[in-house]
Amino acid sequence: MLMESIAWAQEAGGSGSGAGAQGPGGLLSLLPFVMIVIIFYFLLIRPQQKKQKEQKALVDALKKGDKVVTTSGIWGTVTNLGKETVTLQIADNTKIKMQRDNISRVRGEDEDKDKDA
Repeated sequence: MLMESIAWAQEAGGSGSGAGAQGPGGLLSLLPFVMIVIIFYFLLIRPQQKKQKEQKALVDALKKGDKVVTTSGIWGTVTNLGKETVTLQIADNTKIKMQRDNISRVRGEDEDKDKDA
């Protein structure tokens, strides 16, 4: 009988101290997941958002006469701007109309000197 009461006391005391140790251990086990989320934010999400803002600023700043390169690699000069479209002159008497979002970048003046044609 004495052995049973000692065993019962150890179980009751052990589970009480185990529950207290379980709380902080549970929070510490979430720390790696929180760190992974933070790393993903700084390595993937934040740079992508920055790139999207830069692209939007480039598209909003387009004006007639800008020499641009499209996402498909077509070089042209902006001849007309619409709300969602842009008209590019890609050769003499050759114009194409495309979405503004397809403009990749504005060409520099030094790039025209490297032109083969």
